[in-house]
Amino acid sequence: MRHSIRATLVAATALAAVTALAANEHEVSQHDRKFSVSKLTVHKGDTVQFRNMDPFFHNVFSVTPGSEFDLGAYPQGEAKPVTFKKLGTVEVECALHPEMKMVIEVTD
Repeated sequence: MRHSIRATLVAATALAAVTALAANEHEVSQHDRKFSVSKLTVHKGDTVQFRNMDPFFHNVFSVTPGSEFDLGAYPQGEAKPVTFKKLGTVEVECALHPEMKMVIEVTD
């Protein structure tokens, strides 16, 4: 019984490590009051870095149920990460520039 529990824990740890290695990082920049892409497809567990390339602040957020985030206002050159953990479509906006909108599709 004890070996069975240990084997299960080892397998679960190995699976978590492989999943973490499989996660990717993407970058979306903000420039001229626009996101660099209007749509991005990522896998569950991937991280998107939102980089501000404008000489003024941006505040990237989403109110999509289950995928809510608010990065707060941040200056030129700074990037802030968001890891997407739930499958589905995430609508992303800038609180300071309402014309800035994009969609992130989170898949398996």
